[in-house]
Amino acid sequence: MQITKDMTIGTVIAKWPQLAEIFFDFGMGCVGCPHAASETIEMGALKHGIESDELDDLLEKLNGIIGVRFHI
Repeated sequence: MQITKDMTIGTVIAKWPQLAEIFFDFGMGCVGCPHAASETIEMGALKHGIESDELDDLLEKLNGIIGVRFHI
């Protein structure tokens, strides 16, 4: 399973709790926020000023940690 920008932050953290640190590294402290349950990774990234190139980097890093190759 590949992590995509359309997945909610809450879903990703529930499945792979070890990825919380990566979100923090990208300035997204919203992992524990109530909005994380319904907010997509893309929505959270936009709210934290993360541009599309950096969003691609975030997704690549997340997928790399869970062992999935990310294709842009």
